[in-house]
Amino acid sequence: MINFQNIMETIDMIEKEKLDIRTITMGISLLDCCDSDGAKSRMKIYEKITRYAKNLVKVGCDIETEYGIPIINKRVSVTPIALIAQACGDNNYSAFAKILDKAADTVGINFIGGFSALVQKGYTKGDKILLDSIPEALAATKKVCSSVNVACTKSGINMNAVRDMGEIIKKTAWLTRDNESIGCAKLVVFANAVEDNPFMAGAFHGIGEAECVINVGISGPGVIKAALEGIKGESFDTVAETIKKTAFKITRAGQLIANEASARLSVPLGIVDLSLAPTPAVGDSVARILEEMGLESCGCHGTTAALALLNDAVKKGGVMASCHVGGLSGAFIPVSEDEGMINAVNMGSLNLEKLEAMTCVCSVGLDMVAVPGDTEASTLSAIIADEAAIGVINNKTTGVRIIPVYGKKVGDLAEFGGLLGKAPIMPVSKYSSEAFISRGGRIPAPIHSFKN
Repeated sequence: MINFQNIMETIDMIEKEKLDIRTITMGISLLDCCDSDGAKSRMKIYEKITRYAKNLVKVGCDIETEYGIPIINKRVSVTPIALIAQACGDNNYSAFAKILDKAADTVGINFIGGFSALVQKGYTKGDKILLDSIPEALAATKKVCSSVNVACTKSGINMNAVRDMGEIIKKTAWLTRDNESIGCAKLVVFANAVEDNPFMAGAFHGIGEAECVINVGISGPGVIKAALEGIKGESFDTVAETIKKTAFKITRAGQLIANEASARLSVPLGIVDLSLAPTPAVGDSVARILEEMGLESCGCHGTTAALALLNDAVKKGGVMASCHVGGLSGAFIPVSEDEGMINAVNMGSLNLEKLEAMTCVCSVGLDMVAVPGDTEASTLSAIIADEAAIGVINNKTTGVRIIPVYGKKVGDLAEFGGLLGKAPIMPVSKYSSEAFISRGGRIPAPIHSFKN
């Protein structure tokens, strides 16, 4: 029997509490697109993406209309291009980024991820070429996203790659300086990157994945906050149970959409990522959830504990509602994409150091953080190193998506538009990390990584 109360509850979650499916992401393997001729390889890539994803947007829109659940993005992720392109003799991979962009335009998707390299233990020739190509590639394309995995718990931290990524971020910011250095918003540096992440900019289709899969990323910070508004003053036991029950409901909606998309596209279902992904809209903020627990402003003392509770309860509730949970799955804390985070920075309660502490217990890391355009490359590298260390030691995924906005200083505002939102320029340490970063080499894997 259909439960009328459940129906009304779902309608309220959509209409009043901003529940949405943040993305349907189709992962496509490009391993069979390798060719010693770069032009032929790119033709294969274009043909395969446009063949597999030709109905992705239409199916997403049809499901959205039929079920009344907003599906914000339709995306594609592909095998890391460093693995595909190095079969050819090209010494610059920007042409591969451009063909990805063309394919994305042809099928009408929002973003395509996978201009990526996995360099946690060292570089191959193709890895180095891809990294050197990132600034030009992101400046010349609109929908291409790039990611680089520089560390993992089993291998440690590739500090040569960490050093290089600081320079690459600076170059990307410079080449897109006429548009708030927005190229850096499409670039993320990971530790322990996962192969089935549906969220940009870090999505790529891992080599352990099937030929083609559908991964779905859900969202619903507003739903969680609304649930907590009804239990003001209750104990943390009640808070945790309430979040778990609400996360279950949110994830069930995501599982429904994932099953439908998989069936209609005749593509196997990969995972449901049960992350709480905020937007700049009022009422769709992770920071406001933390404040609903009793914090005057996100970033004050107690914030890390509140985020830890939230992240754990979301996972516990969501995992029971889906056949296959994966991706990042938890709470995102991007600054520019979260109205409450932006407000906390403007109030002075949230700074870079507190954000770093929060990343120890969240699902990703330092995300969509804007800093002064004159920030040294070595400082950016040191920020990446700190975040990678948190991921490696704690055996979790962490990432850095940081934007040195040319022409901006602390206190200014960078306007990125759309879901990327706007970000106050945050201060970094005035002290240099140059001698530390210039050492290079590798920081060894932690002792607890040896479990064989």
